[in-house]
This record gives sequence, structure tokens and C-alpha cells, in this order.
Amino acid sequence: MTHPDGAALTHGGGPVVVVGPASWNTLIRLDALPDARSQTLFASGHHDGLGGTSAGKAVTLAALGVDVRLRTVLGADALGDAVRGALAHPRIALDAVPARDGSTERHVNLMAPDGGRVSVYLTLPSPGGPVDATAGLTGARAAVVDLAELSVPVLAAAREAGVPVWCDVHDDDGVAAFQRPFADGADVLLVSEARLADPVAYLRARVAGGARLAVCTRGARGALALDAGGFWEVGAAPAAAVVDTNGAGDAFLAGLLTATLDGRSTAEALAWASATGALAVGTESLGAPHATRATVAALAARVGVARA
Repeated sequence: MTHPDGAALTHGGGPVVVVGPASWNTLIRLDALPDARSQTLFASGHHDGLGGTSAGKAVTLAALGVDVRLRTVLGADALGDAVRGALAHPRIALDAVPARDGSTERHVNLMAPDGGRVSVYLTLPSPGGPVDATAGLTGARAAVVDLAELSVPVLAAAREAGVPVWCDVHDDDGVAAFQRPFADGADVLLVSEARLADPVAYLRARVAGGARLAVCTRGARGALALDAGGFWEVGAAPAAAVVDTNGAGDAFLAGLLTATLDGRSTAEALAWASATGALAVGTESLGAPHATRATVAALAARVGVARA
């Protein structure tokens, strides 16, 4: 297969390897995020469910027909069993690394209707022993390497194996130390504009540093992308109703990756990304596990993508 821009990609016909967090979350919907003061709040709703950025990507890729090997840290506890159950899918091979203290990652997320979120980490497990960073990379189609302690060694291992590296650095500000190896090691990079003073300069720096495509998501204003040919303006796909924004960025990357693996052009792949992200906000579930190629393709046809 070749990259949409014509450059040869070095990868096999195996699954996409996704490395990073899977958790069990409690999501609380509020009319607005709280100020930093003592107060009593009344939730408009709440639910428990699958969380973690790597889990969100895995379930969405699987829904779109992509085989996934998901490597994450899970505890030997009831929450770990809940995560395993939520990830049960014929296209997801779960590579669960035991947690050092036996506890599964857990968050409480405060969610606002405008997409604002405050995440409170209740537990953040570490691997219980050495982990082979090369596991699953032989023949992999791509490696999605998410922000986590477990993931850092995979960046170099994937590059050594000739596997394209995709990184979602979330609300990177361009300075924070933890995100730097991910931002520097990505062939394809996804970032949110949330903490960027100058998204244009950030994208330029990433492409100058070696990324072939860097994308900044802008919520309801769509996305801005940059490749060797210049900037792309990506429209926001129409969403019937915004139910929950949790995992929308994960779905965006999953749509972009799926379309790229299909051999679609960069413009088409960005439209697929926008469409998949829009499908994610219409459900309480993490990411877009209900997405299909047909629904994404139909919605992508309504997304404007043009050179800026």
C-alpha cells in the first residue's frame, strides 16, 4: 500500500497495534463545569462505562472493520473484569498487562454540554513487571501509541520495526515534558487546540520535525491539518445531537486511520475523521462503537475539506 500522498508505507497485513490506557469511568453530566470553590452541585445525569483513550480507539477501529491488538494495563479486580467485558469484540485481541497493585485505572469525569471536561484520576496503575515493547509489532499495519507509561518504549520499537506511528497527544501545550517523545516520534499526530496558543505554529513545528500529517481538532469548528503540501481546513460533520463528547477525539483518529489504511486520499481521510468524531458525540458510549463504514462514508460526503 502507498500513503495517500504517494510515499510508500512500510507495514504488514496484520492488525493495528494500540498501546495505552483502558479504564472504568464514572461520567457525571453537569449544566456547567464548577468553579474552584466549595459548593453543592446537582447532576443532570450519570453513568458508568468503558474509558481510556486507547480503549476508545480500539472499539471504534473494530466497529469499522479493522483488526486491533490492544495492549493496556488492567488489574485483577472487578473493574478489570468490566473493562474486559466491554472490550469483548471479535476484532479486538486484548493484551492485558497485569497492574502492579492489582487495581484497574479509574476516573470520574465531569462533563459539560459544551464539551468541557474535568477528569479526576482515582487510580492510575503501573505495569507489574517488564513489558516487551516489540510485542505484536511484526507485520502490524500501524501502531497507535497513546500517552501512558506503558507506551513510551513502543515509540522507538515501532520505528525500528518500520511500523507507522500514530500519536494522539490530546491537549498538549507544546512544552510539557511528558508529551514530547510522543509528539516528536509520530508519523501522524493528533492534538486538540485546547491549550495551544498558536495551533498553526505547532503544526508547522511537528511537520518540520518529521510528521507527515499533523491535525489539530477544534471542536464544533472542525479541524486544521498540515502535510507537506500545506494546510487543510476540515469542516465539522453535522451531528444530530451532542450527547457526550467523551472519546470524540479517539473516534476522529480511528476514522482517519481507517480511511488511510483503505488507501483514501488525505482529503477523504480527514472527512472520514470528522464524520467518525461526529458519530461519537451522539452516544454515551466511549468513542463510536456503533459506527459502520457505510454510516461514516455517508456522513463524510457532507464534510468540506479544502486547502487553506
